Amino acid sequence: MDYFAYKDGILFAENVNLQDIAKKHGTPAYVYSRATLERHAHAYIKGFKNMEGLVCFSVKALSNISILKILSKAGCGFDIVSGGELHRALMAGADPRKIIFSGVGKSQAEMIAGIQSNILSFNVESKSELLLLDQVASDMEKVAPVAIRFNPDVDAGGHEFTKTGRKTDKFGVTVDEAMTLIEFCQSSKNLNLIGLTCHIGSQIMSIASFKDAAHQALNLLSKLEGLGISLDFIDMGGGLGVNYVDEETAQPDELIKCYEEIFKGRTERLIVEPGRSIAANAGIMLTTVQYEKNHFLIADAAMNDLLRPALYQAKHAVWPLAVNNSEPSTKNLVGPICETGDFLAKEQSLNSIPGDILALKTVGAYGFVMSSNYNSRIRAPEILVDGDRYHLIRRRESLSDLTALEEGLDDHI
Repeated sequence: MDYFAYKDGILFAENVNLQDIAKKHGTPAYVYSRATLERHAHAYIKGFKNMEGLVCFSVKALSNISILKILSKAGCGFDIVSGGELHRALMAGADPRKIIFSGVGKSQAEMIAGIQSNILSFNVESKSELLLLDQVASDMEKVAPVAIRFNPDVDAGGHEFTKTGRKTDKFGVTVDEAMTLIEFCQSSKNLNLIGLTCHIGSQIMSIASFKDAAHQALNLLSKLEGLGISLDFIDMGGGLGVNYVDEETAQPDELIKCYEEIFKGRTERLIVEPGRSIAANAGIMLTTVQYEKNHFLIADAAMNDLLRPALYQAKHAVWPLAVNNSEPSTKNLVGPICETGDFLAKEQSLNSIPGDILALKTVGAYGFVMSSNYNSRIRAPEILVDGDRYHLIRRRESLSDLTALEEGLDDHI
């Protein structure tokens, strides 16, 4: 559920007319609904009935500091994959003991920052990473908290690029390798093994694959228990899908319920890492139609603003800000980037003409965060709607911003 709806033929975000936002801040622009974000976060948090749980929002999905503040106040921790995301989470006032550091390529500097910040856990994904973390912690005369990411070899995900739980993927280690890393942790003075973790992919529509991974996690937990090893948490990652265009997906409480049934009687905390399923439906992107050419509508937004359609062949519903009753036709919504793949939406039934403003729905996750300055285009603003008010939470870039890091270097050429 989201809070974008038509009122008398005009599209609103909560109680704000989106035409007012477009008039004040221009297009392209990202607009988020605070009520939607909070509703989705609470759907996870309140889903825990029989286990102690922690919801760590996946910062890579939507990393604006104002958004992270809202989710932190709602009770979320954070799943991060870089030192930059750690910096953002801490700036948002996050409790470091609710931050888990995932990712296959953590640098030495990022490990130092995580240890200094007293984060909950480093989710380790390889032997070489664990050896480096051990050395870094030793040099700092600290103990680093560790969870081992095992790979359950589950083939799940909405696109080939979003599948992360197979043996051929770069993420995690096999169960046998996990046991070797666990033994190393047990022998180290500078590593504290506190959890197990896995993540099988993204945009997964049914519960079955999650159940498969959870049963494998339970088997591994039981094996460790037999060795006298107790853990603080089991982290099952994220990946629950969302409704982009008429998909049917499971709900957060269904997912939590299935985990609690599988882990019944366990004393570990249960951590989940939702990103898309909290943020996606909370965001739209406004864009203005510039030109019409044959079966193309050429907009002022492009693949540099919203990469998902070009990268994943993703489909986003397109809604006009003002409904009209003219006859629609099948159109391709494209941008001005000099790439044939610069599509925002293919074969949509639209009756829009140049000057009309459109809203691309369900772009709150992996929308702005994947935007770029390709073709030297400035990035869009981000705006947060809160009831009948709205706030600029990231201004539109300027041409000066575009070149700021390159200025003053001509004397060296």
